[in-house]
Amino acid sequence: MFRKARPAVDQFLPRQKAAAKKLIDKSKEALMAVLPITLVVSLLSVTFAPVDLGIIAQFFLGAFMLVQGMGLFTLGADMAMLPMGEYMGSHLTRKRNIYFLCGFAFLLGVLITIAEPDLTVLANQIQGVPNFTLILTVGVGVGIFLVVALLRILFRIKLKYMLLGLYALVFLIGIFIKPEFLPMSFDSGGVTTGPITVPFILALGMGVANVRSGKEAEDDSFGLVALCSVGPILAIMLISLFFPQLQNTTSSAQAEPLQNTLQVMASFSNEFPHYLKEVLIALLPIVVLFVLFQLFSLHLPGRELRRISVGLMYTFLGLVIFLTGVNVGFLPMGQYLGAHLATEHAWLLIPLGALIGFLVVRAEPAVHVLNSQVEEVSSGAISKKAMMCALSIGVAASVSISMLRVLTGISIWYFIAPGYLIALLLTFFCPPIFTAIAFDSGGVASGPLTAAFMLPLAMGACGAVGGNVLEDAFGVVAMVAMTPLIAIQILGVVYRVKTRQDQAQPQPEEEEIIDV
Repeated sequence: MFRKARPAVDQFLPRQKAAAKKLIDKSKEALMAVLPITLVVSLLSVTFAPVDLGIIAQFFLGAFMLVQGMGLFTLGADMAMLPMGEYMGSHLTRKRNIYFLCGFAFLLGVLITIAEPDLTVLANQIQGVPNFTLILTVGVGVGIFLVVALLRILFRIKLKYMLLGLYALVFLIGIFIKPEFLPMSFDSGGVTTGPITVPFILALGMGVANVRSGKEAEDDSFGLVALCSVGPILAIMLISLFFPQLQNTTSSAQAEPLQNTLQVMASFSNEFPHYLKEVLIALLPIVVLFVLFQLFSLHLPGRELRRISVGLMYTFLGLVIFLTGVNVGFLPMGQYLGAHLATEHAWLLIPLGALIGFLVVRAEPAVHVLNSQVEEVSSGAISKKAMMCALSIGVAASVSISMLRVLTGISIWYFIAPGYLIALLLTFFCPPIFTAIAFDSGGVASGPLTAAFMLPLAMGACGAVGGNVLEDAFGVVAMVAMTPLIAIQILGVVYRVKTRQDQAQPQPEEEEIIDV
């Protein structure tokens, strides 16, 4: 009796070993991403900005949790989120029922956006607009534009023409809204596409595109995140017409210094249940929809279901650990550094912003998911290394510009308008897939670390110099979301030029072989 069960055990153990190896590899990648910013902040805390030991301890523990959480999340996304999205996207397209597809896409967009942790972080820092109103408005915006994005794939509409029209509408409406709502609207577009939304939307698009064939289908598999980022911008702009002018706000009050290790541990343990509940609410709608698809349509084999179930567990635990580490460990440090440096070493904020921006994007979990997807779809032509390098340079430029805005009070209009104009002009000179990837990258680069570290850094600095937080500090997420559009498309132009040069080079003629 026991011998019969032996083969199952023999099969189970290798799978567990393989999963453990993947987890170790993912954790190593996460460590290499988080370690640089940890070292920079540590150096600052003992030189230019001496920090209370309690905040330092929180930061180090938060960094450890980031590494563990990122490793689990990225492994879970590969095992569960991506396959689920692809299965559901492919099935919806094959049913040939456009009304069902649109209804499902809208519902999915609203549900996953309402539960997106990044959006909650941003909403909590905005005074004057009720949290639920802001989150629901953004959710409806994403739902509508997810429908638009899927219809674009089905009807083979060029992405660049849609982007040109939509951003022309955005800037036209932007002329008439109150100044404090402009940075807020662009920030909401950046944070909406976070660690839960991105893997699923990317996979959904790939599933829909895979039903088609050819090069155009490959190009169309990207671009959903790009269009979904426009929805929140327009939605916030429209609701701003119904709100009075918002009063200038100050950065959140500094927390009481933590006296011992027990208090540091308590700060994490007290918040852990909150993020446990938040991530559970975020993932539950997606799981329920997938279960319904499985029962009535998909009928996947048990082995695949077990793999997805384990992946969901990894995703859940990884996100809970990651968000707890970011919000409890990194947010207080960002706020403190911003306030202290603006008071004592204001000149340091701009180069420091560039350095931190360069490093922060490497620790965003959704960025790693996107880079892997890009390398896979492009068959290695666009490597993860090249993508990360372009993103890092773009985000470094954006954060340094944001720090300049904090110190000088220059309107975001002078950066957003020409930046998007350059990005839209580049769409005519680079391959379509690079355009889609670039605008997707803008959404994923501005993730939890940007909302929970870079924004508090800007708010702390702005409050210290007496600036208008709503107009000057807000907008850092928008800038982070904008510059990758330019950086990735420049990479695309270089790729196109290099490809044409290689094709233009004469090929060596084969020697004629004469049989004697």
